[in-house]
Amino acid sequence: MSSPSAPANGSLQQGLHEDGRRLTPQRKRVLELFEHRGSGCHLSAEEVHQQLASLQLKVSLATVYRTLRLLADMGFLQELELSEGGRRFELAQGDHRDHHHVVCIRCGRTEEFESEPVLMAGADAAQQLGFKLIESSLNVRALCPDCQD
Repeated sequence: MSSPSAPANGSLQQGLHEDGRRLTPQRKRVLELFEHRGSGCHLSAEEVHQQLASLQLKVSLATVYRTLRLLADMGFLQELELSEGGRRFELAQGDHRDHHHVVCIRCGRTEEFESEPVLMAGADAAQQLGFKLIESSLNVRALCPDCQD
């Protein structure tokens, strides 16, 4: 999957149109929320729904789930799957693809980090097994400072 850098709504509208879909106000609002928050912001569907509601924007939770899936499938968002079954989404940016996450297993707080040794280990493993590396991502499960008490 390609990861465009923070696309404008015109790109979203074009991509939707090519797939026979419309740029609905709800889709536009969800993408604008991520664009406003910028890279490094990891939100669950529930958090997206809450933030839109706090802005007095009415979007159902079911619509948020569908929109997040669509935007991830189109390459506008990247999806982070957590081993506890949760999912978080972040703005897809071409210059910020190979990064890693430390995820709190209690509250879901997610922080990014970059590590050249981790990237090299992934590239080496892929090469030794005959794979072609597409991207590298590591999720570290931990407890954040607030949840350690």
